[in-house]
Amino acid sequence: MKLKQFGILMLLFTMFFNGCVQSESEDFEIQVDRFADIRILRYRVPQWDQLNLRQKKLVYYLSQAALSGRDIIYDQNNKYNLLVRNTLNKIVQGYQGDRNSDEFNNFMVYAKRVWFANGIHHHYSTLKFKPDFTKTYFKHLLENSKGPFPLDANESFEEFINRMNPIIFDDSFMPKRVNLNPKDDIIATSANNYYDGVTEIEVEKFYKDLQDPNDSTPIWYGLNSRVAKENGQVVEKVWKSNGVYGSAIDEIIGWLEKAKTVAESDLQREGFDLLIQYFQSGDLRIWDEYNMSWVKDTGNDIDYILGFIEVYGDAKGYKASYESVVQIKDFDATARMKVLSENGQWFEDNAPILDDHRREQVAGISYNVVTVGMLGGDTSPSSPIGINLPNSNWIRSNYGSKSVSLGNIIDAYDAAKGEGFLKEFAYSEEEITLSKEYGSLAGKLHTAMHEVLGHASGKLEDGIKTPKEELKSYASTIEEGRADLFGLYYILDPKLIDLGLIESLDVGKAEYNGYIRNGLMLQLRRLNMGEEIEESHMRNRSFISQWVYEKGQSDNVIEKKIKDGKTYFVVNDHEKLRVLFGELLKEIQRIKSQGDYEAAKHLVENYGVKVDPVLHQEVLDRSAKLNIPPYSGFMNPHYEPTIDANGDITDIKISYPDNFVELMLSYDKNYSFLGVKN
Repeated sequence: MKLKQFGILMLLFTMFFNGCVQSESEDFEIQVDRFADIRILRYRVPQWDQLNLRQKKLVYYLSQAALSGRDIIYDQNNKYNLLVRNTLNKIVQGYQGDRNSDEFNNFMVYAKRVWFANGIHHHYSTLKFKPDFTKTYFKHLLENSKGPFPLDANESFEEFINRMNPIIFDDSFMPKRVNLNPKDDIIATSANNYYDGVTEIEVEKFYKDLQDPNDSTPIWYGLNSRVAKENGQVVEKVWKSNGVYGSAIDEIIGWLEKAKTVAESDLQREGFDLLIQYFQSGDLRIWDEYNMSWVKDTGNDIDYILGFIEVYGDAKGYKASYESVVQIKDFDATARMKVLSENGQWFEDNAPILDDHRREQVAGISYNVVTVGMLGGDTSPSSPIGINLPNSNWIRSNYGSKSVSLGNIIDAYDAAKGEGFLKEFAYSEEEITLSKEYGSLAGKLHTAMHEVLGHASGKLEDGIKTPKEELKSYASTIEEGRADLFGLYYILDPKLIDLGLIESLDVGKAEYNGYIRNGLMLQLRRLNMGEEIEESHMRNRSFISQWVYEKGQSDNVIEKKIKDGKTYFVVNDHEKLRVLFGELLKEIQRIKSQGDYEAAKHLVENYGVKVDPVLHQEVLDRSAKLNIPPYSGFMNPHYEPTIDANGDITDIKISYPDNFVELMLSYDKNYSFLGVKN
């Protein structure tokens, strides 16, 4: 879910993380577009020419499967998103007026934001976009574009315009995709398309009635369905073949059938079979069987993530968004990082948590550094840098988990990153130097420990239900905070030197400085004035940083300093800060293990949500001068098969598109399998 000459082990470790950047040709442009608060980057697949034809076919087939579900994430995010995207794309392609005017440029920014976010709400804050053009101009665009537009049956053009206006322009109409405010009905007030006409109480009762409290291997109830009310009854509408999203899912199945023909092992082929059966039936028991098979399948060069995976987009944590990542294993880099997973039990045994919450046997942690071959659904264009799956607690406990670091995505981020924020928000030259020398390595090592060790740690007490049931809307941010704290606690541990992962604890000090700098200040640049923190990862960084800042004040562990009228937060005692991270990790693990909802609510609401408006304005003002967008996303490569007279693929060429608009329009042309209403 970051150089100076070190020793040989440090050098190898750093070379892993920077490998793709070093191999980039100088004429490969990383950043290709910029709009609003976003920049569009590209990533390379440097291993492509080293793959044999069978492997290239597998990557190609899985990439096509990934893209075939693109419509699903749009519709999951909001029921009007496909209607809006269809309308916007028709204007982009068919507008006959002045395309150089400020108004049209503002329209294009809005269209790009919708493409980037997979809908009309911001991908991170989940707040609805405010277009910088008027209803009058929108009507002008519609009237002067070729269309055809997605009118309802017997709907006039004027009625269509009136239907579109509140969807795009009314701030009070579906204002927030995910509402986590505990004072509200978080189901009824969230604008996602996971629920239709039901309340939070009705949803909770519906799933409580389905569950068997004595089932030690429960399915993830509600993972792949929409809950709606029909004729006064609450019902599930499952995402499957011959169900909701069936036409797109059938396309995915078709590409998986092709992938089976070039599978690298019998176990991988078994996984494809189970995934196909799951998509056909919607049966969540089969989904669990698939995940158990997938976790065991660690010996292949090509791997993938595909399905309804993460639940951040659902305030209740039941429903999962569609996503896919196609992966090519980086064997050298994976070997250098294998030491983490091999020592997982030591880290668990020595973690500062209660013995009752400690996992006696850390099962099956696999860790790979991968080259991304394709991003799809909720991972595109905005991509994570690390992933740990599956999310089912009992599968993780009994069968283990897979962790991946997306090496070429990290490389692309680093290649596009400048030093502006560091120089602006770091207090001293010493702090800046420490970050330059160790910061990139520190950030990436922390990410690896977050995914490999943090998410695999700990256990629930007997009788405690799943976190989404016990901790409800706070489950995701508590889990991300727990994994962050696990990595933070150990990144300053001499054990990392013993294992040959670092040569100096300055790596940990650099990460502590950067984490506090970001959690207390820098991440606020992602919010508009007046907004509170909504996104789960931002909340966990905030509550961790605010909590340790408060608890360490008596010892001046973190000091707020003012220099030349600017605010800084300086870590004075890294060892005491580590102790505080350990104390909070113990409490966070207790909250999860005991299902303590009230403690989770207190921690998140008091430390993770509120924003100091004065400090926020200062961060925005200082950031604006740097002119660096706070968000980045990626354009995928394009794969073009060469087909002979017999219809057989004889080769597959890779290219790297550099026009975001053209790529989005091509996706719309080639991967639109759903109607505007689903």
